[in-house]
Amino acid sequence: MENSTEITSFLLTAYGNIGSLKYLYFILMLVWYFSIFVTNAFVITVIYLDRRLHEPMYIFLCNLFVSEIGGSTSLYPLLISQMFSDTHEVTIPWCFLQMFLIYTCTSAEFYSLAAMAYDRYIAICYPLHYSVILTTDKAAVVILFIWLCSLTCCIIMFSLMVHVEYCGNAIDKVFCDYHLVVKLACSVSVINSISDLLYSCVSILLPVSFISVSYLKILQVCQKASQENKQKAITTCTPQMVSVSNLFLGCIFHFADSRFDKTHVLDKVRIILSVYLLVFQPMISPFLYGFNLPKIRESCKRFLFSRK
Repeated sequence: MENSTEITSFLLTAYGNIGSLKYLYFILMLVWYFSIFVTNAFVITVIYLDRRLHEPMYIFLCNLFVSEIGGSTSLYPLLISQMFSDTHEVTIPWCFLQMFLIYTCTSAEFYSLAAMAYDRYIAICYPLHYSVILTTDKAAVVILFIWLCSLTCCIIMFSLMVHVEYCGNAIDKVFCDYHLVVKLACSVSVINSISDLLYSCVSILLPVSFISVSYLKILQVCQKASQENKQKAITTCTPQMVSVSNLFLGCIFHFADSRFDKTHVLDKVRIILSVYLLVFQPMISPFLYGFNLPKIRESCKRFLFSRK
């Protein structure tokens, strides 16, 4: 117990000894992060500049891309800086900041997808009332709720760990993970042990359930619609279903890596799966939603090639 007060930093042990490969990893991660930032920021800029895209659907898209940038920024700077560290050490405040940002942006991402599912539900099931039910002002209120809910949930969860003393400092990951940090505490209360589970229910399972119900209702309407409208609805909703499935899969990898025995999994495979959520999802979202939508594609062309 005496040594617990002396712990001021955590060691990210999953890096191991990467030797001269650190230069290759540094370049790859820097390029990947730059690509994520530029593609997401580019679509946000296009939507912002084109007033024809100032509709709830595209406003929710912007919010999704903001959460993607936030989640990536919470991971990559520390990840890149650790490439040239011999100890792979991160101070407790920075560790908590990283965890807070990752969890907040992930929660906002799931709720953004839920808002987008609701938008498609109204557009397909109540097309004549869409402009009345969901206005741009209401979309802004929904976005405010998304971030307030995400921030509140994470503030409550992390406030439980502020005065905790630690009897260990080794985290077997390449970034700070809440569950593993809780396991390092000298005394773990029941509240601390279930807070991660509550976060999963409120920030992941709840919006995923809402999304599932929305798309079930959309499918019911599509069964009675014409072939053309059915195809249009499927084309619109498929990217969201792919994104939700991919995001949920990434969360499963993340939570499984923190809770189950990993001795039978290769270290490199385990590391890739643990960061899957923050590595692949932010890159595919602009292509699934942005460049895949005709209106945004046309706006991108005008933005890049118009001489006006």
